[in-house]
This record gives sequence, C-alpha cells and structure tokens, in this order.
Amino acid sequence: MSTNELTWFKSSYSSSGSGDCVEVAPSPTTIHIRDSKNKQGLHLTVTPDAWRDFISLASQAR
Repeated sequence: MSTNELTWFKSSYSSSGSGDCVEVAPSPTTIHIRDSKNKQGLHLTVTPDAWRDFISLASQAR
C-alpha cells in the first residue's frame, strides 16, 4: 500500500498556529506517522502494538 492510498489524520495535539503537525494513517498491520509539512518526506512506521504502547505511555506523561 502506498502512502498516497492511506487516509491520514492530523493529531488533535498538533499546534494550529505554528504549523507543527503530526499525521497518522492506520493500516491493518502498520501505523504510519509523518510530518504534515513534508508529506512526501520520510515517515515512520510502527506495529499497532507499538503504537498502542506509545499512546498509553504518552497519555500517562500528560
């Protein structure tokens, strides 16, 4: 699956004024993460389990 075929969602925690935005796109076996200012640039991919663990830890840090 190419990144053009994915449905990207902007993080609700992204800054609206400065342009600092993170977008994620879930697929059945991978979570894709990119900088919304550089959509054609490199992006990270993690497993759904790793993403779930990250979100859990990030939620605890708030």
